[in-house]
Amino acid sequence: MSADPRAGGVLVIGEALVDVVDGTPHPGGSPLNVAVGLARLGHAASFVGRFGRDEFGDLIARHLRDNGVRSLLPADAQPTSVALATLAPDGSATYQFELVWELPGLPQVLPAALRDARLLHTGSIATVLHPGAASALAAVERARAEGVRVSFDPNCRPSITPDAERARAAVEAFVALSDLVKASDEDLRWLYPDRSVEESAQEWRRLGPGLVVVTRGSQGAFAASAAGLIAVPARPVAVADTVGAGDSFMAALIDGVLELGERGLGELTASEVEGLLARAGAAASLTVGRPGADPPTRPELDAALSR
Repeated sequence: MSADPRAGGVLVIGEALVDVVDGTPHPGGSPLNVAVGLARLGHAASFVGRFGRDEFGDLIARHLRDNGVRSLLPADAQPTSVALATLAPDGSATYQFELVWELPGLPQVLPAALRDARLLHTGSIATVLHPGAASALAAVERARAEGVRVSFDPNCRPSITPDAERARAAVEAFVALSDLVKASDEDLRWLYPDRSVEESAQEWRRLGPGLVVVTRGSQGAFAASAAGLIAVPARPVAVADTVGAGDSFMAALIDGVLELGERGLGELTASEVEGLLARAGAAASLTVGRPGADPPTRPELDAALSR
């Protein structure tokens, strides 16, 4: 009998925050959403992020617990981070942030967390906002040294890091240490306005990752891989909103990579890459079809893929 590809854990490092949409609070933050998405797909997900000993922090802690995600750091005395979200008529969201990002407890929990992990995922605000960004980078460097795979999603927020040159340098440091990278076309256009998103994805792959995936909203997604540039269309869906869609895509992409076992991502065939993109795209389509960051369970994703 072959080993369960979901055996072993996934460690997610990054921000947890509360999205306030039309006055209603919802637990969120890109890395937290990825951790929840992975847990719903059957993975042992551990989360390293911070939140306060306050009402919003209690909401985040309960959300992690209810979804089977193990939170490795206790609540602290700082206020929980908040994103005030505004939805456009097409369901897309823009944010204003009130953030605290630091991880003084990470060095104590990291060694044991990495021993249990098959993959470490990070990204978003956590990798560009100091002082916590330095802690996240050090964790990724240690993961690489210990042979743990790394995935990364920059999920750029120009309102938080308006200096594109500095953000570019920070992002590229993580890209170079990653096996798997996912970004949106908006991320790449902001970071590299003078070249196409396809060129940017290929340049990132030259930095080290075996696979670089770019999401393009209603236009689907493509990957820069050893098999070339491979694209898949988006699934047709009635959009409730786009909150958390990229995070659901990322969680399903990681899930698909782990299902492939220990093969290097630079060895994947075109059909394997297409399969990964289709799987991740199906997860994203389920999320945009319902309000908020609500990633699918494994039965929901399997059912969508069978249709």
